[in-house]
Amino acid sequence: MNMKMRTATRIALTGLVIATGFGAQASSGNGEGRGHGKMGHERPSFAALDTDASGTLTREEMASHGRARFEERDVNGDGMLSKEEMLADGNKRAERRAGKMIKRHDANGDGMLSFEEMAQGKYEERQSEMFERMDDDGDGTVSEAEFAEMQHHGHKKRHMNKSDD
Repeated sequence: MNMKMRTATRIALTGLVIATGFGAQASSGNGEGRGHGKMGHERPSFAALDTDASGTLTREEMASHGRARFEERDVNGDGMLSKEEMLADGNKRAERRAGKMIKRHDANGDGMLSFEEMAQGKYEERQSEMFERMDDDGDGTVSEAEFAEMQHHGHKKRHMNKSDD
């Protein structure tokens, strides 16, 4: 593969990784960075969950935390979460994530991210890792069969994770 083709492939795969990452974060609510749980919110400390300071967590304490989180989102207090309430909560998290991403990657300080700024660092590493995982035979290219295997393998992982819930 010539240098132009490799560069074009890297750029295309970087775009794919970035787009996939944004889509996954937006749809799953996964927060960036440490301290975020599955729903993209700050993980509570053990002490915050251990409301009776007994040094152990009970099912009731865990349920109480879940109830409090639900009630935070139930803006109108009707005991139900509407689509609008869920979207409002998701939008708040998305705004925080976008702000953090801009702060972390905005090399020229213009408040916006170019493709080049996004492609630096971990995104470039992810793209390279993804390509290496897809290139089973190590020949520097990804065949249709290797691509299909990666898609199938990824689907299988997601399916397995869902059954664990």
